[in-house]
This record gives sequence, structure tokens and C-alpha cells, in this order.
Amino acid sequence: MALRLARPRPRLRLMGVLLTLVLLACTVRLLQVQAVNADTFVQKAAVNRYITVPLAAERGTMTARDGTPLATTVDAYDITADPYLFTPDQTDVPDAPAQAAALLAPILGKDEQRMTEKLSREDTRYVVLARKRSPQVWRQIEDLKGALADKEASGNAANVLAGVYSEEHAKRVYPNDKLAASVLGFVNAAGKGGGGLEAKLNKQLRGEDGKITYTQSGGRQVPTAGEEEKSPVQGEDVELTLHRDIQWAAQRAIREQVRESEADSGSVVVQDTATGELLGVANAPTFDPNKVGQAERDTLGNAALQDAFEPGSTSKVMSMAAVLEEDAATPRTRVTVPNRLPRADRSFADDIDHPTWQLTLNGVLAKSSNIGTILATEQLGRTQNQANKVLHSYLRAFGLGRETGLNFPGETPGLLAAPADWSGSQQYTIPFGQGLSMTAVQAASVYSTVANGGVRLAPSLVRGSTGPDGEFTAADEPAERRVISERTSDTLARMLESVVASDEGTGTVARIPGYRVAGKTGTANRVDPETGEYKGYTASFAGFAPADKPQVTVYCAVQNPRKGSYFGSEVCGPVFKEVMEFSLKALQIPPTGDEAKPLPVFAEQDSEDGSG
Repeated sequence: MALRLARPRPRLRLMGVLLTLVLLACTVRLLQVQAVNADTFVQKAAVNRYITVPLAAERGTMTARDGTPLATTVDAYDITADPYLFTPDQTDVPDAPAQAAALLAPILGKDEQRMTEKLSREDTRYVVLARKRSPQVWRQIEDLKGALADKEASGNAANVLAGVYSEEHAKRVYPNDKLAASVLGFVNAAGKGGGGLEAKLNKQLRGEDGKITYTQSGGRQVPTAGEEEKSPVQGEDVELTLHRDIQWAAQRAIREQVRESEADSGSVVVQDTATGELLGVANAPTFDPNKVGQAERDTLGNAALQDAFEPGSTSKVMSMAAVLEEDAATPRTRVTVPNRLPRADRSFADDIDHPTWQLTLNGVLAKSSNIGTILATEQLGRTQNQANKVLHSYLRAFGLGRETGLNFPGETPGLLAAPADWSGSQQYTIPFGQGLSMTAVQAASVYSTVANGGVRLAPSLVRGSTGPDGEFTAADEPAERRVISERTSDTLARMLESVVASDEGTGTVARIPGYRVAGKTGTANRVDPETGEYKGYTASFAGFAPADKPQVTVYCAVQNPRKGSYFGSEVCGPVFKEVMEFSLKALQIPPTGDEAKPLPVFAEQDSEDGSG
């Protein structure tokens, strides 16, 4: 039977229809792309074609007052690797990850086994071997890679480091390690200030990031297609008021005293009495801002500004200032001080039992008598309520219950209740420093106010800044406020000098050969921050020198000393002396010409009558 071929015409007709539909679909799609949605696709093409990369601004440097860098930024490199390039197929070496790890681990200070595991991973083509290593470290690795590449070219060895790369970053470095760490703060992983001045001045220091936009193809920049760049603006360099050597001496002294007395913590503040500039702010324990991840959380703050405590007898200087300024008594006024003084719901005592003393007002301060201080401040008003209001006004004027003006992150104003809220016992304890709280910087400011002729200057930590244009801009002048008259401040300075210079005073340990020193001891019951109840003591010492021409204030506080004495004269007196003596020499302040002439401590029979 003869075969008959199928008629081709229907098949050709079907194929023609199909081709027509395909062409019609292509035409519709072409019209959609080129006419209807043209702008959309142009934008998508631009996104794929152009890439914008941020250009980080260099963070400004913080320096001490002499220009020594305290916080600076350096180039750093993340060391990375592509594990695929360490496989046997790529290196012809069966144990390339192990060989590479053996070479890199000593350079990077990493565990060799852990590094081998990273280089052997099969689920990724990117691993980080070490972060923020110095340029020297990367150059060492580059030299090693180059040497292996030369051997590979001559057929002597495989280059097992060919898959190691670097990514450039900026790294914040603190050249002096722990020095002034509580003031400087630190920079977090995101490159922002995480505490201290790094946080407070973050906007100034960080500058303004730039960006670069360029054409890319296959993940690489097209060199002939041009680029658009906005350069970053470098952060400002900030000059601090800190004196590097004084900061070091203060930090060493308080660290050693906290260790020897097995205390919880301690602070030392050094201030220029004439300018309010803080020359040193030291805390113990502290931390290394280069190793923030290893620091104890409790050490990351600045205790001198963030921890408030009841100061004890060092605050009696404010009570005496009020009494003198209000003409309620003079330094020679007789004050009869019994062994016990019944007031409110309790009987008040001094730190030692004693027969009835016949002291002068100066002697009340020199002997640090709580009873004498209560009796003196009772003369501030016709009633106790009036006296309370007068004393409260002076405490506020000296800066208690308000922030210092530094605007430091986490700073506390302390606690000073309104006089109407003082309890029956508080109205008698506040005059001698219990029932109110303050920080170490506030306490130093009180003594600097007395030393500065009665004018309070807001403490400062910044002297000025230098912008990208190289021009230096001085910081604003500190706010100032007259608290007491110059006459009263001069009298107080002589009374504080008697505390140190008189053999009857409690501050004899602070004497410095060749210099007249004004100071005051303090020993207070301490509120346990965990329980809120009194437990342990706060030992303190405050003062300034030279007493006749004051230039430097030093304040020391040690919290909860558990070994040896807990009295301020024995715990903080030696710290005060060490730091003050060092500061006087570092600032080249000449010795005092005249010898101290202490005011009388005990009242003469014919001395003027006073409270008692």
C-alpha cells in the first residue's frame, strides 16, 4: 500500500500563528519597557550600574592641655579570608588551612586550632580572622604572602596565604591605656561615643561622613566611567583641661590607697582655683578604654561625677561660711561644746568622748566638732526653721543639689532636700555633712570657691577645639557666681589653715614643707548603695594651697575602707598630701614665703561670748 504524505499546509499555518503570537508578545513587552515603563527600568538599570559607598570621617583627637594625645584615631585592618581558596583543589596542599593558621596565629595573637576551623569552613567564602589590627600587622602578613608567592613562582612551595585579605577601618586608640579613662569614656562598635567625653562631644569629634558614587560592572569599578565624590569632613580636635602628669599622679595615689585599705572605690579631683579647670579627675577602680569588652561594668562610669555620697565634716566649711557671712559669729567667738548635745529625738556626739570644751569657732572647725557646728549654725535664725532656710540657701549657692555645669553624661546633682522637708534629726546632721549628698567634683568646687575669693566658677574639662581648617576656638568662659564675700573667704582660708597648721587640728598629716596648706578632714557614715542603709564609712580630705595665695584644690574620697583606719585624716590625708605636693611642683608654684599663723583653737577667758 502506497504511503501518503500529510498535507503540510495546516502545520505551516499553525506555526505561523504561533510565531505571530510570539512576535506580538515581544512587541507588547518592548512597548512596555521602552514607552510605558521606561522611567522605571531606567532607574533600575542605574541602581545596578551605579554604587554609592560611604567615606568615613576621621574622628578628632582629644589631647591633654599640653597637646599630648589622650584619645586618637589610627588606621586599622580587619584580617579576612576566603575559605574556598584554601581547599586542596585550589592550593594542591591537603592541609592548607592548618599551614596558614600556623603562620598567622602568632602574628594575630589568635588560637591556631580555632583559626584552622575558620579556614576550613565550606558554608561560606568570607570569614574574619581578626579585627582592627595595626598597619604593621597587615604589612607583616603582606610580606609573608609575598615571600610565599616568590617561592610558588619558582616551584618550591605553595602560597597557602593567597586567600588572606584585609579591610581598612579606623580604630580609636588610647595611647595611655587607663589614664583618664573615666573622663575620656570610650567608642562603641558602631564608632559612636559610648561614654564620657567621647559621648558628650560625639558630634564635634565624629565629623561628617562623605560618599563616593561610581559605575560598576561585575562587582568592580569601571575606571573610565568617572565618579562623583563628596569628601568627608574631619572631626574637631579637642584640647582638654587635664594635666597629664597630675592626672597620672592622682590616679596612682588613689589606686594604691583603695588597694591598701581594701576599699570599694575612691576618687581624687584636682582643680585650678582661679579658672575652675579640672587638672585631674581620677577614680579607682577604672578601666582600659582599649579593652572595653574586658572591663567590669561598674568601672565604666566616672564615680567623681556620677556617685553621690554623704561627705561628712568636709562640708562643715559651708556651715562656717554661712555663720561668718551672716555675722552670727567670728573665728574667735567662744563656743561651749559639751560631750553630748540633746536635739530632736537623739543625743549628738563628736567622734571622740571629751570633757566640755571651750573652743573658738575656729577651734570648732579645727577639732571637727559636730556639736560645735550644730551650736554655731543655730545662730543663723531666731528659730530653727529660719536657721535651716539660711543654711540651705548657702548650700545651694555653693552648688549642692544641682549639676556642676559640665553636662557630663550620667552626672548626678546629689541630694539636698528643701528645708521644709528636713526631718527632726536632719536639721542638725546637715550642718556637719550627714543627710545630704554630693559628688567629688562638687566637693572640690566648694573648696575652690573659698580659695577663689568667694566666687564659684563652674568646673570645666574642655579648653577649646581645632576645626578642619586648623583654627583654634577657645571654650566659653565658665559661669561664675559670687557665693560669699572676699572677707569671709579670706577668714575661712585662715580657719582651714589652722586645721592643718595647728597641733590641735585634725589635718596635720597634710602639711607640706615650704607651703601653707588649708584643708579639712571628713569621716561620714556611708549609705550602702545596695541596701540603702548605713554601712561602713566615707573617708575624705579637702583643701587648697598655697593657703595665702591659693592656686590648686585637691579633694579625695575613699568609699568603705575595710582595712586599717577609716578616718579621713589617715585614709585620705596622705593621698591629699601626695597629690598636692606633686601638683605644686608640676605647675612650678613657688614655696610660700611666710609661715602659717594659726588662729586660736581654745577660747581665752576674755574672748567674746558666742553660741553654747
